[in-house]
Amino acid sequence: MSTPQPQTHQQDAPAPNWQPAPGPSYNSPIPITRTHLGHALTSEWTKIKSLRSTMWTLGVFLLLVVGIGLLVATQTNDRDYQDIPYSVPAFFGLILGQICLITLGVLVISSEYGTGMIRTTFTASPQRHRVLTAKLLIFFAVAFVVSALAIGFVGLITSGMHGGASDNEWGGTVLMGALYVSLLGVLALAMGSMLRHSAGAITAMLGLVLVPAILPAFLMISDSLRSIGEKMLDYNAPNALAKIFQIDSVNENGGPQLLLLACVTAVAIAGAYALLERRDV
Repeated sequence: MSTPQPQTHQQDAPAPNWQPAPGPSYNSPIPITRTHLGHALTSEWTKIKSLRSTMWTLGVFLLLVVGIGLLVATQTNDRDYQDIPYSVPAFFGLILGQICLITLGVLVISSEYGTGMIRTTFTASPQRHRVLTAKLLIFFAVAFVVSALAIGFVGLITSGMHGGASDNEWGGTVLMGALYVSLLGVLALAMGSMLRHSAGAITAMLGLVLVPAILPAFLMISDSLRSIGEKMLDYNAPNALAKIFQIDSVNENGGPQLLLLACVTAVAIAGAYALLERRDV
């Protein structure tokens, strides 16, 4: 009878330490740099100056402000500027011209949502807050410069036509008037970012500008609502511009109205940033 042999366990041999043969390293010919806000600003500047809507809206804006302003200036005489600044004729053009900046502010961002190009923008720059910041800065700079040049040009021509009739300083009205209509455009841009629809955002902004100018006439009929109507009448956009250009009184410069618009714009911008990070493209 044979005796069973004990089973032996053969240990696996260790795997050889294999490494690929060294080869030549690859260096991309494309320089790699960290992106920053400057790149986003350059991109948005290229966009805004390439859009036909920019040329059309700014062209109509200049036509309204300068054209209506000079037309009004030709119908005035030297005595009219004894108590008002030379930039007043530009006010009448700004009443309509502000609608152009509101429209452009909405289209700066809503047009990308409408065409779907916003996906490409956010793919190239995943930091969405950086994109919105660049849009806000570029649009504000363009709107402010164009507005100040238009108002200042009307003031200079009016001063030449009626020279020596007034000692009132009118440089402040140029800066504050340009700042007011530019902030309206920035508010429209923030509204376009939140609503993502051109027609809806433009309609909302027109309502925000026009309703406070029309509604006080009905509110002031009632004694209980008269105070609300007076405040609304005092702070609506047309009357705010009138105070900035010192049409109502030389002692009022529209500072409270400008401050209110700046606060409302800041709240709208904060809402645009918050919704931008929470929504899908």
